[in-house]
Amino acid sequence: MKRTIIKIDEDLCNGCGECIPNCHEGALQIIDGKARLVSDIMCDGLGACIGHCPLGAISIEEREAQPYDEILVMEQMVKKGRNTILAHLQHLRDHNETEYLKQAIDYIKTNNIDLSPEAKPEKGIGQPTLKQVIKEQKKANHTGCPGLASKDFSKITPEPIANEPKIQSNGSSELRHWPVQLHLLNPNASYLRNADVVLAADCVGFALGDFHQRYLKGKSLAIACPKLDSNLDVYVDKLVAMIQDANINTLTVVIMEVPCCSALQRIAQTAIAMADRKIPLKLAMISLQGEVLKEEWL
Repeated sequence: MKRTIIKIDEDLCNGCGECIPNCHEGALQIIDGKARLVSDIMCDGLGACIGHCPLGAISIEEREAQPYDEILVMEQMVKKGRNTILAHLQHLRDHNETEYLKQAIDYIKTNNIDLSPEAKPEKGIGQPTLKQVIKEQKKANHTGCPGLASKDFSKITPEPIANEPKIQSNGSSELRHWPVQLHLLNPNASYLRNADVVLAADCVGFALGDFHQRYLKGKSLAIACPKLDSNLDVYVDKLVAMIQDANINTLTVVIMEVPCCSALQRIAQTAIAMADRKIPLKLAMISLQGEVLKEEWL
């Protein structure tokens, strides 16, 4: 499957090793004087190591790679001791990877790994509660690319600000997560699992005044521009992964009436045709004046 994964520029890398302790999953090693990605399966593609390379030799790319395996990572993590395990849990929590975090916690409980401060990592007994582990996570120091960090704020209710001037508005934002650009989305992100997904052309949000209330409420969002974006084949692969791996429920494609926008519909239809399971596909077309010209299930 195609997914986000770490890429190392060997010409820039000087083998300093700063990235190694900051890849808690153990996917990086120094080999022949250069940092190497030794296992696709152990790289979650979230980029915690990026901010620790002084030469900027580490980036994220989209390519064919084996799916990330949290259980395999935990098997290796236990050998490195309590602090590494807690740093890894914090890493998953910061990126809101709740499913992977649950798998890690279940592994800790099932294998009686003791994460109390006085415990010796190689002699784990006892079962920490999720509450205890999360409390320890907050002591970790996580640094990554803030723009790529996955955030799910669907359960956050904004509090009113005292003496705030009233501004006329059509409604509050219904955006539940970040990022939203399809190239940046992790198809295995928790906010996509079992979700109703809206795939909207970039211009739709500016043309349609009530886009949030009409189409986005209660749904997850991906945006793309089939005219200006590159590597559109990656979009097909990501949508296939969302359908097969994240088990999204429905896909609603919202496009503008201009001819180039119709390619987004074809991308969605191609992905559904390629996927092992079929999901309902809805199409909405918006005029340049912000009117809904068409809305139908395909």
